[in-house]
Amino acid sequence: MERLKTWAETAPDLIATAAGRKPADLVITNARIVNVHTREILDGWAVAVTSGRFAYVGPDAAHCIGEATDLVDAGGKFLIPGLCDGHMHIESGMLTPAEFARAVIPHGTTTMFTDPHEIANVLGLHGVRLMHDEAMMQPVNIYTQMPSCAPSAPGLETTGHELGPGDVAAAMTWPGIIGLGEMMNFPGVIAGDTKMLAEMEETAKAHKTIGGHYASPDLGPAFAAYAAGGPADDHEGTQESDAIARMRAGMRAMLRLGSAWYDVKAQITAVTERGLDPRNMILCTDDCHSGTLVNDGHMNRVYRHAVGCGAEPLVALQMCTINTATHFGLERELGSIAPGRRADMILTSDLEALPVERVWARGVLVAEDGEIRVDCPHLDWPDAARNTVRLGRDLTAADFEIAAPEGANAVTAKVIGVVENQAPTKALTAELPVRDGVVEGQDGVCQIALVERHRGTGGVVNGFVSGFGYEGRVAVASTVAHDSHHMIVVGTDRESMAAAAMRLAEVGGGITVFRDGEELALVELPIAGLMSDSPAAEVAAKAQAMVEAMRACGCTLNNAYMQHSLLALVVIPELRISDLGLVDVTKFELTDLFEREGA
Repeated sequence: MERLKTWAETAPDLIATAAGRKPADLVITNARIVNVHTREILDGWAVAVTSGRFAYVGPDAAHCIGEATDLVDAGGKFLIPGLCDGHMHIESGMLTPAEFARAVIPHGTTTMFTDPHEIANVLGLHGVRLMHDEAMMQPVNIYTQMPSCAPSAPGLETTGHELGPGDVAAAMTWPGIIGLGEMMNFPGVIAGDTKMLAEMEETAKAHKTIGGHYASPDLGPAFAAYAAGGPADDHEGTQESDAIARMRAGMRAMLRLGSAWYDVKAQITAVTERGLDPRNMILCTDDCHSGTLVNDGHMNRVYRHAVGCGAEPLVALQMCTINTATHFGLERELGSIAPGRRADMILTSDLEALPVERVWARGVLVAEDGEIRVDCPHLDWPDAARNTVRLGRDLTAADFEIAAPEGANAVTAKVIGVVENQAPTKALTAELPVRDGVVEGQDGVCQIALVERHRGTGGVVNGFVSGFGYEGRVAVASTVAHDSHHMIVVGTDRESMAAAAMRLAEVGGGITVFRDGEELALVELPIAGLMSDSPAAEVAAKAQAMVEAMRACGCTLNNAYMQHSLLALVVIPELRISDLGLVDVTKFELTDLFEREGA
């Protein structure tokens, strides 16, 4: 793919086209152009594109047309900027950057700000570079944020690789790096941790944006301390007061609608009902799996949802175009239909339903009527990125036994409580029976295990989880286990849990569902145990079969797999599991599995 020239490189040609001295490459006439700078619709206007950028935007582009100019009549339809995703993880789509781009381009996404901290936990800086390099090859804009927290919570988990200030400084020189990824170690920032502060300092010295992640309900001095540390945005809000606090602190409130996180409706009222300035609010997806991308959409889905929650269409459009571009210092580069900007745009006949009829990126028609029209080049992923599941030994049912305290007939166990459609969990307790010295799950309480898979230690940490509703002899295993990405196994039967774990070791990573000793579904994710380089539609079909298999096992949760994959995320309250044990995220400390008498 030919390199997009900078504004400075193309300025002479842009000026010549706008003045009528040089014909444009593309002219679109008879459009209703949505101007996100002024929040107005300009009827009957036209755009002229030269060298992948807008040269002229106005009521009449006749002076920009030559014999070789490609002419498009918009037929009175709306022409809007290409959509921007302000915060996301490509790996959560189970796809490589190329296949992710192929999946979302027909939905009108032309810019993504991605944090590859999933692969960073598995492959370190090398993995980040691989993601960055394939992202730079795509026909749309994929900017990379350098991951900040691998591990996300030092002392509470062990990752495949660790990152530090030196890695951040090195990455800031790469062409596609836009800033620092979400600063998940918010307790470290609040406590003045020198490593976290050094990473933010390196980012600030490079004049790039520091991403935030404040997963705490405490909006008092702790939040003030975090905001003072440098993070410029946050996507962990779940209620109106969260969005207001962030915007009042000079941060951008990022509202996410992913495959399982529905955090827009509760927060957008800060604008729709409280009347706060919408320019400080950004829409994003955070985590979308391939089934959502192929079947439901991407940022167009988030936009429609925001409109359905009461946002004015032009305001919602600002939240996924110009607001996002401005936040990352790219207002003069993208996010609007204006002279000099990259010619990223969507033709649509309805601003509320937003059917994406045509998509241009950098002046090239990249999708039409839901079909992609360009190539999305692949990187040659090395073997080191494909052989990452190392258990060290064969696992058996005995590895998943939870021994009871000596002499106990029953125990009070701490249980991770899944909360539907939200990332936080609940710290619950349950009275569980003991048989032959082993604690058993019951009444909706399943076993959960964290299996170490980076260094082949053979380690297995066991606990309990509720909310999945599995019935019969069931096990679901995944090597997608945010953020350390060991292996999470949830089940009602220890033999099935062992079989599921060994199956993923055999295929090099992915997700599998077992019932009654048989495999019902398998999604192979051979790259870092996180992604597939197969076409998005193929991965989505396997992912859908996996979701249906989980339902067949009794699980009725919306997007239960996304809930499963976050059970080891030790920076979001209240209770999680890691390779070091059970983690109380309200205190950021390891905790015992069983309640002690008198405690």
